[in-house]
Amino acid sequence: MTSTVLVLAALLDYLIGDPWGWPHPVRVMGWVISRLSKLALQYCQNPLSQRLAGIFLGVIVITGSGLVGWIIVQSAKWVHPLLGIAVESILLASCFAFKSLRNAAMEVLQPLKNGELESARQVLSNYVGRDTANLSPAEILRAVLETVTENATDGVMAPLFYTIVGAFIPVIGAVPLALAYKASSTLDSMVGYKELPYTYLGWFSARWEDGFTWLPCRLTVITLSLLSLKPLNVWRICRRDAIKDPSPNSGWSECAYAAVLGVQMGGINWYRGVAKEKPLLGDAIYPITPDSIDQALQLTRYAFLLWLGLAIFLIR
Repeated sequence: MTSTVLVLAALLDYLIGDPWGWPHPVRVMGWVISRLSKLALQYCQNPLSQRLAGIFLGVIVITGSGLVGWIIVQSAKWVHPLLGIAVESILLASCFAFKSLRNAAMEVLQPLKNGELESARQVLSNYVGRDTANLSPAEILRAVLETVTENATDGVMAPLFYTIVGAFIPVIGAVPLALAYKASSTLDSMVGYKELPYTYLGWFSARWEDGFTWLPCRLTVITLSLLSLKPLNVWRICRRDAIKDPSPNSGWSECAYAAVLGVQMGGINWYRGVAKEKPLLGDAIYPITPDSIDQALQLTRYAFLLWLGLAIFLIR
């Protein structure tokens, strides 16, 4: 049953992804986070109370997401086993974001290939936090590759990791852990900032997401290094460059792809008119091209299928 659910979920994400306008667990999580964070900022006026509110917010959203997922799955199984399989598969597919990641990259690359630079900048602004109004084609390609390689871990591989872990815990199951991770990731993306007004409210969510992602990120780096057939070289570059990134995970994820592809990421980005320099990751053996982005997406797909196949083998 579990193997069937994993395969169906992977197929649903590959074939359908997250159609725009359809109900999605992350949208529900986002609504809850938005409401609770506004209340917290309204009634908590000092750093200590905001930190405590941040802990409460994180615990409620993360555990609540897993619990609601467990109740939905168990209720569906109680109605009929086949309904349980269908519901589990759909919920797990919503946790995997590979097709959405690929679609987002293609949305930017298509106008760029057609010479529509302004359109490419505008589309890119929907997916990244940096200023895009003055980006050159090379900087747009770097931004897309950095987004694809960072989100490969927290949007694709980490949810699969917790899905697999949950699959081996009979009482809990795959869906609650996968949804709990998505809740953690959504919290981090919404309130996990050092800037006001989330400096104190979002600290718990940011730290928790860092810890939640640490192991699947390192396993993803190892997987990519093995797929490259040059594991020692990839690990050497990651040990040299990834540790310079302030994030304990995104730098490692981006650097692993940079090492495999032979490109360099990082450099100066602008945020609301303020320049921020990120460490250089990888060696600039080749320029970043649309093919580089396609290769990165292919690597993510191969890593995903490798983990999925191994999980199915162990479950059986």
